[in-house]
Amino acid sequence: MAELVSMDLVSPEKLLLSDAYEMVVVPGAEGDFSVMAGHTPITAVLRPGVISIYEGDTEKDRIFVNGGFAQVADDKITVLAEEAIHVADLDRKDLEQRIANAAEDIEDAKDDEVRRKAQENKDHLEQLLEALG
Repeated sequence: MAELVSMDLVSPEKLLLSDAYEMVVVPGAEGDFSVMAGHTPITAVLRPGVISIYEGDTEKDRIFVNGGFAQVADDKITVLAEEAIHVADLDRKDLEQRIANAAEDIEDAKDDEVRRKAQENKDHLEQLLEALG
């Protein structure tokens, strides 16, 4: 049996995940990195992207995170995510419609602040859509 690394995934709302896995691939700000049992202790900033959880060569779960931090120490990874959503819970058609609506909001914006917020919303929705692959 393979050695396991335990993982806690925490969002501002709650503890989303606490279990042990063979490998976790995390979207670091400087590139994706894999964590397995015996990994060197590190702390890393996360970029928006997908955490992939593996058992053997099989991807067991995918979770979109919108930034945050990951800390690896003592065969454990703790991810503190600004936002975390299971990719399986995303709906492509809904996201596409929301992106179209956000694009209209950008065009209709009456001032720079409203336009900036609408653009941030559209960028975030596009990141979620990209997570679906």
